[in-house]
Amino acid sequence: MIDFLSHIAFWHWWILAVALAIIEIIAPGVFFIWLAGAAVLTGVIALVLPNLGWEAETLVFAVLAIISIIAWQRIGRRLMRATNTTTLNQRGAQLIGRTVSLTEPIINGRGTARINDTVWRVEGADMPAGSVVKVTGVDGTILKVERASPAG
Repeated sequence: MIDFLSHIAFWHWWILAVALAIIEIIAPGVFFIWLAGAAVLTGVIALVLPNLGWEAETLVFAVLAIISIIAWQRIGRRLMRATNTTTLNQRGAQLIGRTVSLTEPIINGRGTARINDTVWRVEGADMPAGSVVKVTGVDGTILKVERASPAG
């Protein structure tokens, strides 16, 4: 066993990186991928410094793993929180703030507006067709609108 450890090559670290990446694919949690990155960097260091020794390589891996996990906690989680508050897959919410023209008048609080290739039901104050409105909210598939100010 000790003889094996004394002959760890740089590509052993890369195999470990692939194994950790596979674990990440099978059991996603955005944790093992950071350890895989540490293994890749350790492999690069072992390639550049071939006489480093397995003890030093293991220490390098441990330090890089700790640094990568701390980086994930500080940077990655902040990014995940920002991603969770997006309007991805919420078409109506993506339209809030947009200015459009009514295709049909708003009568008794309901009308329609064409946005790109979709006709949307809209709710707001009564207005004639062609009026410029601003999307202020969404309720399911119905856009809440108000008369757009003359400046936009």
